[in-house]
Amino acid sequence: MSDAAGPPDFTRDLVRWSETLAAIARTGLGFTQNLYEQERFEEVLHVAADIKAAADDALEVRREQDHFVQEWLDNVGEGVPGYVTPKVAVGAIVGNDDGELLLVQRADSGIWLYPTGWADVGYSPAEVAVKEVAEETGVLCEPVQLLSVIDGQRMGFTRFGMYMLLFHCRAVGGELAGHPLETSGVGWFSRDALPAATAGAGWWGPMAFAAIDGAQLPAVFDPVREPVWRGDHT
Repeated sequence: MSDAAGPPDFTRDLVRWSETLAAIARTGLGFTQNLYEQERFEEVLHVAADIKAAADDALEVRREQDHFVQEWLDNVGEGVPGYVTPKVAVGAIVGNDDGELLLVQRADSGIWLYPTGWADVGYSPAEVAVKEVAEETGVLCEPVQLLSVIDGQRMGFTRFGMYMLLFHCRAVGGELAGHPLETSGVGWFSRDALPAATAGAGWWGPMAFAAIDGAQLPAVFDPVREPVWRGDHT
């Protein structure tokens, strides 16, 4: 591997190690009533914050250790709610009868992407997908198949623990109407005419259009790393 590729990989590892240590410590704080254990878990949080601050230095993002520690402590729950797990996002690849893909343009970044949002309590993952599509685009759809379950942090598009569930859905009605706060654009696009600022289409695009064309695909998931925590990035 070239030297140029090394630092980003190592920095990504630093972030992952930091978030994992912080999650273990926060989960411990959520379950223990022992003062000694509480102090040890808070010490682990400070170590994790040092690691994350070092990663931010490498990325030229300047935030201090205390910022991370306080942010983590503010989110400590008790008992089962205190068990720290990855956040869950749900995305929808929606196709129409013309073989086109539904995309929205994010109001905050200008990036184009399939409709996606955080999972809501009380909804199944497929229900979240249908709800997000309707809210963001005005299009009504029905789920067809689960395309992927991936680790967003491992893929490099988030710096905290997050799983993405991606569904293929079929448009069944509605009219294009972008959400006034969340989107600045919405539309149907053919595979050869995706917007230039479409995020991540290199990995999900072929799978998306294969599904829209009618292919039944096995769900994609991240392979198990060996070893999980240390190893060659090549």
